[in-house]
Amino acid sequence: MENLTYKWNLATANFTKDKGKVFSCFACGGGSTMGYKLAGYDVIGCNEIDKRVNEVYVKNHKPKYNYLCDIRELVELERNNELPAELYNLDILDGSPPCSSFSLAGKREKDWGKEKHFREGQQKQILDTLFFDFIELGKLLQPKCMIIENVKGLLMGEAKKYAIKIYEELDKAGYYALHFLLNANTMGVPQNRERVFFICFRKDLAEPFLDNVGLFEKNVRFKLEFSEKPILFKEIKTNETDRKLTGKILHLWKKRKLGDLSIGFPCMREEKRCTFFSHIFIYDDKVSSTLVANDYNPLFSEPRYRNKTEVILCSSFPLDYDFLNQQPHYICGMSVPPLMIAKISNEVYKQFLSKL
Repeated sequence: MENLTYKWNLATANFTKDKGKVFSCFACGGGSTMGYKLAGYDVIGCNEIDKRVNEVYVKNHKPKYNYLCDIRELVELERNNELPAELYNLDILDGSPPCSSFSLAGKREKDWGKEKHFREGQQKQILDTLFFDFIELGKLLQPKCMIIENVKGLLMGEAKKYAIKIYEELDKAGYYALHFLLNANTMGVPQNRERVFFICFRKDLAEPFLDNVGLFEKNVRFKLEFSEKPILFKEIKTNETDRKLTGKILHLWKKRKLGDLSIGFPCMREEKRCTFFSHIFIYDDKVSSTLVANDYNPLFSEPRYRNKTEVILCSSFPLDYDFLNQQPHYICGMSVPPLMIAKISNEVYKQFLSKL
């Protein structure tokens, strides 16, 4: 699709399906899938454990193959020779393993290695091993590339050990890997959202693209550089008010001062015990803050949260997306912005897949 923009509609999009085949894991409501479609790929199926968001995905994308299950069950299906042949001829295997174990907003090390029930599924899982379950699926299916998204906290502190392990397992699976810390606000997305992307190339196909990166090491010659002009919140702001501030939040909002980063600052001025530092103010003349599933970020200029249209625009979701009565900020906050994946996968095609 030419002239990729954050403001678009599914009904008028031209998905060419001429760049190759993609299968998406941890697909949520379809953010990544829409990105691949915008870039010209044919997304033939998905895997998702959460029935509610999977219903949203199916409604909007009508996948040829839909696996509503734990990714470990998908691995088991492969080992029992129960997957269709088409999944063994993928150009890209896409995945966004649940990332709360590594998020800077979460408990991080305290949750590592623990089995937990979580909203995205109905059974216990160890979240920080799902990344390796995805790599195991890639090892079995052997797509030409894998694109894996996660939070930037994966590259910080003790979590770096996981990143090293990820590289080791990708190498064993038969892939060269590179990682890039990217901000959506440099890619035409009206949101300040930093995420790490692992771009992985199958070794037998990547030989012509190798460069020396050290005395005894080689890796794929591949770059991701984006520097688009940031889109300020005032450029996507609308007059709708569907989520007003109430109670303590409204009281603190009235005590705000210019320059405050969050509701936590008026709280700090008013009380000894401070909370609400995760409630980041959204300023009209700055890029919209990172959208998360609960989206408790209030506007500085008005006593409200981002409305539905602003949530959709700052996520680069299509304006006519059918959320099936689910909250758009939950679906969008859990998803990769489509425009991010569109521009990344477009580079994968230009620099690698188109030259095979």
